[in-house]
Amino acid sequence: MTAYLAVAGLMKRFGGLQALDGTTFAVEQGRITCLVGPNGAGKTTIFNIITGFLRPESGSVTFNDRSLDGERPQAIVRAGIARTFQHLRLFSDLTALDNVLVGLGGQFGEEPLGAIFRPVHAARVQRQRRDDAREWLAHVGLADRGNERVRNLSYGEQKLLTVARVLATGAELLLLDEPASGLAAGALDQVMTLLRRLQAEGKTLLVVEHNTRVVQQIADEVLFLHQGQLLAQGEPARIIADPALAEIYFGGAL
Repeated sequence: MTAYLAVAGLMKRFGGLQALDGTTFAVEQGRITCLVGPNGAGKTTIFNIITGFLRPESGSVTFNDRSLDGERPQAIVRAGIARTFQHLRLFSDLTALDNVLVGLGGQFGEEPLGAIFRPVHAARVQRQRRDDAREWLAHVGLADRGNERVRNLSYGEQKLLTVARVLATGAELLLLDEPASGLAAGALDQVMTLLRRLQAEGKTLLVVEHNTRVVQQIADEVLFLHQGQLLAQGEPARIIADPALAEIYFGGAL
């Protein structure tokens, strides 16, 4: 059976640093896969290559039987992959609703002259886009925060907003970069519940995460990366309990 997402033999250097060294793995459709490993293991580099922000020296990425090699980020979103960033990259002076509208982008096929020559149609499209954005905000628990400027949202709400924005793209494979980092207990539980719900709704998730509690509670499979190589993969309990991996990841202490 062909993998939903297949990463094969990725090599990437930054000057003298070997960020990825033949990295190879597959992600199954409909599952939550957590990518873990110590800082500098190459996790974000993998995200950047999958989503077209970086080009590898060699290797390939295939999604749903389609090669993504050489594709630009916009084309990869249209293919069905969207991502969040460790640093949230939200527009702090815009409202939460406007940030989701950015995620919706131009998917309605509007042309600039449409507002002039088809004003009724253009107005209808704009209303529909705003309605869709409100629905995505409600979907992540921010129904009453749409008109609030992002800088006034809590950090946990901003994290949820980044998820709403990737959902607005319509992507089926979501790459989430540390969605639970920096969250208090209540917000952490809310994010974990949301990720499991997205899976139940048919999304596939590849998640970079450092919090072992989160990994144990949401992951169907864990990929352990170290120095740009895949050292181990399997169920969360087995990976987290492995003393050799714990020594690499935690300095020997869970």
